[in-house]
Amino acid sequence: MVFRKLFGGSAAKAPRGKSGARAYAIGDVHGCKSLLDELIAKIEADLAARPVGEAWLVFVGDLIDRGPDSAGVIERLRTYRHDRLNPVFLMGNHEEYFLRILGGETQKLDSWLTYGGKECVESYGLAPEDLIVLPEGEALLRLRRAVPDNHRRFLKGFHDTFRFGDYLFVHAGIRPGLALEQQSRDDLRWIREPFLSDAGDHGFVVVHGHTIVDEVDERPNRIGIDTGAYRSGVLTALVIDGAERAFLSTAAADEAV
Repeated sequence: MVFRKLFGGSAAKAPRGKSGARAYAIGDVHGCKSLLDELIAKIEADLAARPVGEAWLVFVGDLIDRGPDSAGVIERLRTYRHDRLNPVFLMGNHEEYFLRILGGETQKLDSWLTYGGKECVESYGLAPEDLIVLPEGEALLRLRRAVPDNHRRFLKGFHDTFRFGDYLFVHAGIRPGLALEQQSRDDLRWIREPFLSDAGDHGFVVVHGHTIVDEVDERPNRIGIDTGAYRSGVLTALVIDGAERAFLSTAAADEAV
Protein backbone atom coordinates (compact mmCIF):
# COMPACT_ATOMS: atom_id res chain seq x y z
CA MET A 1 0.00 0.00 0.00
CA VAL A 2 1.44 3.34 -1.10
CA PHE A 3 0.21 6.73 0.03
CA ARG A 4 0.48 9.95 -1.88
CA LYS A 5 -0.47 13.55 -1.16
CA LEU A 6 -3.70 14.57 -2.81
CA PHE A 7 -4.39 16.52 -5.98
CA GLY A 8 -0.68 17.05 -6.67
CA GLY A 9 -0.75 20.29 -4.69
CA SER A 10 0.57 21.40 -1.36
CA ALA A 11 -0.47 19.49 1.74
CA ALA A 12 -1.91 22.72 3.13
CA LYS A 13 -4.57 22.76 0.37
CA ALA A 14 -5.41 19.06 0.49
CA PRO A 15 -8.09 17.70 2.83
CA ARG A 16 -6.53 16.32 5.98
CA GLY A 17 -7.55 13.81 8.58
CA LYS A 18 -7.36 14.50 12.29
CA SER A 19 -3.87 15.48 13.39
CA GLY A 20 -1.87 12.61 14.87
CA ALA A 21 -4.50 10.05 13.95
CA ARG A 22 -5.43 7.62 11.18
CA ALA A 23 -8.82 6.41 10.01
CA TYR A 24 -9.69 3.16 8.25
CA ALA A 25 -13.18 3.34 6.75
CA ILE A 26 -14.77 0.09 5.57
CA GLY A 27 -17.51 0.06 2.94
CA ASP A 28 -20.79 -1.88 2.98
CA VAL A 29 -20.12 -5.37 4.36
CA HIS A 30 -23.58 -6.83 3.63
CA GLY A 31 -23.18 -10.08 5.49
CA CYS A 32 -19.81 -11.04 3.97
CA LYS A 33 -18.03 -12.20 7.11
CA SER A 34 -15.13 -13.94 5.40
CA LEU A 35 -14.29 -10.76 3.45
CA LEU A 36 -14.65 -8.72 6.64
CA ASP A 37 -12.23 -11.00 8.48
CA GLU A 38 -9.74 -10.72 5.61
CA LEU A 39 -9.92 -6.94 5.46
CA ILE A 40 -9.67 -6.47 9.23
CA ALA A 41 -6.55 -8.65 9.20
CA LYS A 42 -5.02 -6.37 6.55
CA ILE A 43 -5.90 -3.28 8.58
CA GLU A 44 -4.45 -4.71 11.77
CA ALA A 45 -1.25 -5.67 9.91
CA ASP A 46 -0.96 -2.17 8.45
CA LEU A 47 -1.41 -0.60 11.87
CA ALA A 48 1.22 -2.92 13.36
CA ALA A 49 3.66 -1.99 10.61
CA ARG A 50 2.95 1.73 10.85
CA PRO A 51 1.91 2.59 14.42
CA VAL A 52 0.07 5.83 15.02
CA GLY A 53 -1.03 7.64 18.17
CA GLU A 54 -4.76 7.24 17.52
CA ALA A 55 -6.53 4.98 15.04
CA TRP A 56 -10.20 4.71 14.12
CA LEU A 57 -12.00 1.85 12.37
CA VAL A 58 -15.14 3.28 10.79
CA PHE A 59 -17.94 1.18 9.32
CA VAL A 60 -20.17 3.25 7.03
CA GLY A 61 -23.26 1.09 7.47
CA ASP A 62 -25.09 -1.81 5.83
CA LEU A 63 -23.33 -4.54 7.75
CA ILE A 64 -26.30 -6.81 7.12
CA ASP A 65 -28.52 -8.30 4.36
CA ARG A 66 -27.72 -9.68 0.89
CA GLY A 67 -24.60 -11.66 1.87
CA PRO A 68 -24.59 -15.07 3.59
CA ASP A 69 -23.81 -14.28 7.24
CA SER A 70 -25.39 -11.13 8.66
CA ALA A 71 -25.66 -12.71 12.10
CA GLY A 72 -21.98 -13.65 12.02
CA VAL A 73 -20.95 -10.15 10.96
CA ILE A 74 -22.92 -8.56 13.79
CA GLU A 75 -21.49 -10.94 16.36
CA ARG A 76 -17.95 -10.43 15.05
CA LEU A 77 -18.17 -6.67 15.28
CA ARG A 78 -20.25 -6.53 18.45
CA THR A 79 -17.46 -8.35 20.23
CA TYR A 80 -14.53 -6.82 18.34
CA ARG A 81 -11.75 -5.46 20.52
CA HIS A 82 -8.35 -4.10 19.58
CA ASP A 83 -6.07 -2.15 21.88
CA ARG A 84 -5.13 0.40 19.19
CA LEU A 85 -8.25 0.59 16.99
CA ASN A 86 -11.35 2.55 18.08
CA PRO A 87 -14.42 1.22 16.22
CA VAL A 88 -17.20 3.53 15.00
CA PHE A 89 -20.43 2.14 13.54
CA LEU A 90 -22.73 4.20 11.32
CA MET A 91 -26.36 3.41 10.64
CA GLY A 92 -27.18 2.20 7.13
CA ASN A 93 -30.61 1.98 5.56
CA HIS A 94 -30.52 -1.82 5.94
CA GLU A 95 -29.92 -1.62 9.69
CA GLU A 96 -32.69 0.95 9.95
CA TYR A 97 -35.14 -1.28 8.10
CA PHE A 98 -34.21 -4.33 10.18
CA LEU A 99 -34.71 -2.45 13.44
CA ARG A 100 -38.04 -1.03 12.28
CA ILE A 101 -39.33 -4.51 11.51
CA LEU A 102 -38.09 -5.85 14.85
CA GLY A 103 -39.80 -2.86 16.43
CA GLY A 104 -43.16 -3.97 15.04
CA GLU A 105 -43.44 -2.57 11.49
CA THR A 106 -44.30 -6.02 10.09
CA GLN A 107 -45.93 -4.51 6.99
CA LYS A 108 -42.38 -3.93 5.74
CA LEU A 109 -41.39 -7.57 6.10
CA ASP A 110 -42.11 -8.64 2.51
CA SER A 111 -40.15 -5.80 0.93
CA TRP A 112 -37.23 -6.35 3.34
CA LEU A 113 -37.06 -10.03 2.43
CA THR A 114 -36.97 -9.08 -1.24
CA TYR A 115 -34.13 -6.59 -0.85
CA GLY A 116 -31.66 -8.59 1.19
CA GLY A 117 -33.56 -9.63 4.29
CA LYS A 118 -33.99 -13.19 3.03
CA GLU A 119 -30.29 -13.91 3.51
CA CYS A 120 -30.29 -12.14 6.88
CA VAL A 121 -33.19 -14.27 8.12
CA GLU A 122 -31.44 -17.45 6.96
CA SER A 123 -28.29 -16.47 8.86
CA TYR A 124 -30.39 -16.51 12.05
CA GLY A 125 -31.62 -20.02 11.30
CA LEU A 126 -35.08 -19.11 10.00
CA ALA A 127 -36.77 -19.99 6.71
CA PRO A 128 -38.00 -16.81 4.99
CA GLU A 129 -40.76 -18.69 3.20
CA ASP A 130 -42.19 -19.63 6.59
CA LEU A 131 -42.26 -16.00 7.74
CA ILE A 132 -44.12 -14.93 4.60
CA VAL A 133 -47.05 -17.30 5.13
CA LEU A 134 -47.38 -16.78 8.88
CA PRO A 135 -49.68 -14.14 10.39
CA GLU A 136 -47.69 -10.94 10.93
CA GLY A 137 -47.70 -11.24 14.70
CA GLU A 138 -46.37 -14.80 14.65
CA ALA A 139 -43.71 -13.93 12.05
CA LEU A 140 -42.51 -11.06 14.22
CA LEU A 141 -42.41 -13.26 17.30
CA ARG A 142 -40.25 -15.84 15.52
CA LEU A 143 -37.90 -13.18 14.21
CA ARG A 144 -37.54 -11.57 17.64
CA ARG A 145 -36.81 -14.96 19.20
CA ALA A 146 -34.12 -15.66 16.61
CA VAL A 147 -32.29 -12.33 16.88
CA PRO A 148 -30.39 -12.02 20.18
CA ASP A 149 -31.19 -8.97 22.28
CA ASN A 150 -27.52 -7.99 22.29
CA HIS A 151 -27.58 -7.82 18.48
CA ARG A 152 -30.52 -5.42 18.59
CA ARG A 153 -28.86 -3.27 21.26
CA PHE A 154 -25.65 -3.18 19.25
CA LEU A 155 -27.43 -1.97 16.09
CA LYS A 156 -29.47 0.60 18.01
CA GLY A 157 -26.23 2.19 19.22
CA PHE A 158 -25.05 3.12 15.72
CA HIS A 159 -24.41 6.78 14.84
CA ASP A 160 -25.31 8.74 11.70
CA THR A 161 -22.10 10.73 11.17
CA PHE A 162 -18.46 10.76 12.18
CA ARG A 163 -16.17 13.73 11.58
CA PHE A 164 -12.45 13.17 11.07
CA GLY A 165 -10.59 16.36 10.26
CA ASP A 166 -11.72 17.52 6.81
CA TYR A 167 -13.70 14.31 6.23
CA LEU A 168 -17.27 13.42 7.13
CA PHE A 169 -18.29 9.76 7.21
CA VAL A 170 -21.94 8.90 6.56
CA HIS A 171 -23.79 5.96 5.08
CA ALA A 172 -25.51 7.36 2.00
CA GLY A 173 -24.57 11.04 1.67
CA ILE A 174 -25.89 14.48 2.49
CA ARG A 175 -28.41 16.94 1.06
CA PRO A 176 -26.33 19.53 -0.86
CA GLY A 177 -26.75 23.09 0.36
CA LEU A 178 -27.81 22.19 3.90
CA ALA A 179 -25.57 22.60 6.92
CA LEU A 180 -24.62 19.39 8.68
CA GLU A 181 -26.85 20.14 11.67
CA GLN A 182 -29.82 20.53 9.28
CA GLN A 183 -29.37 17.17 7.56
CA SER A 184 -32.19 14.67 8.01
CA ARG A 185 -31.61 11.08 9.07
CA ASP A 186 -33.46 9.93 5.95
CA ASP A 187 -30.94 11.66 3.72
CA LEU A 188 -27.91 10.51 5.71
CA ARG A 189 -29.11 6.91 5.41
CA TRP A 190 -30.91 6.82 2.05
CA ILE A 191 -30.00 9.67 -0.31
CA ARG A 192 -28.56 9.20 -3.79
CA GLU A 193 -29.51 12.17 -5.92
CA PRO A 194 -28.91 15.06 -5.91
CA PHE A 195 -25.91 14.16 -3.73
CA LEU A 196 -24.09 11.86 -6.16
CA SER A 197 -24.09 14.28 -9.08
CA ASP A 198 -23.42 17.43 -7.04
CA ALA A 199 -19.95 18.87 -7.56
CA GLY A 200 -20.12 21.63 -4.96
CA ASP A 201 -17.85 22.10 -2.00
CA HIS A 202 -19.61 20.75 1.11
CA GLY A 203 -17.01 22.15 3.48
CA PHE A 204 -15.63 18.62 3.97
CA VAL A 205 -15.09 15.50 1.88
CA VAL A 206 -17.97 13.06 2.35
CA VAL A 207 -16.95 9.41 2.64
CA HIS A 208 -19.95 7.15 2.00
CA GLY A 209 -21.24 3.76 0.96
CA HIS A 210 -24.82 2.87 -0.10
CA THR A 211 -24.30 3.22 -3.86
CA ILE A 212 -22.34 0.36 -5.42
CA VAL A 213 -19.42 1.25 -7.67
CA ASP A 214 -17.13 -1.03 -9.68
CA GLU A 215 -14.15 0.71 -8.15
CA VAL A 216 -13.79 3.45 -5.56
CA ASP A 217 -15.53 6.64 -6.76
CA GLU A 218 -13.09 9.35 -5.70
CA ARG A 219 -14.06 12.96 -6.36
CA PRO A 220 -12.97 16.28 -4.86
CA ASN A 221 -16.06 16.50 -2.63
CA ARG A 222 -16.91 12.84 -1.93
CA ILE A 223 -15.52 9.30 -1.95
CA GLY A 224 -17.81 6.30 -2.52
CA ILE A 225 -16.37 3.09 -1.05
CA ASP A 226 -19.18 0.54 -1.53
CA THR A 227 -17.55 -1.87 -4.00
CA GLY A 228 -20.43 -4.36 -3.82
CA ALA A 229 -18.77 -6.98 -1.63
CA TYR A 230 -21.69 -9.42 -1.70
CA ARG A 231 -21.61 -9.67 -5.50
CA SER A 232 -18.04 -8.67 -6.41
CA GLY A 233 -16.06 -10.30 -3.62
CA VAL A 234 -14.28 -6.97 -3.09
CA LEU A 235 -14.63 -5.22 0.27
CA THR A 236 -12.75 -1.93 0.44
CA ALA A 237 -11.30 0.28 3.16
CA LEU A 238 -10.21 3.89 2.71
CA VAL A 239 -7.15 4.83 4.77
CA ILE A 240 -6.74 8.50 5.74
CA ASP A 241 -3.46 9.59 7.25
CA GLY A 242 -2.86 13.34 7.46
CA ALA A 243 -2.94 14.80 3.95
CA GLU A 244 -2.51 11.38 2.37
CA ARG A 245 -4.87 8.52 1.64
CA ALA A 246 -4.81 5.05 0.16
CA PHE A 247 -7.01 1.96 -0.07
CA LEU A 248 -6.93 -1.56 1.24
CA SER A 249 -9.21 -4.22 -0.20
CA THR A 250 -9.87 -7.92 -0.53
CA ALA A 251 -8.98 -7.72 -4.23
CA ALA A 252 -5.90 -9.55 -5.43
CA ALA A 253 -3.79 -6.41 -5.13
CA ASP A 254 -4.34 -3.20 -3.19
CA GLU A 255 -4.12 -0.13 -5.36
CA ALA A 256 -2.61 3.16 -4.35
CA VAL A 257 -4.48 6.37 -5.09
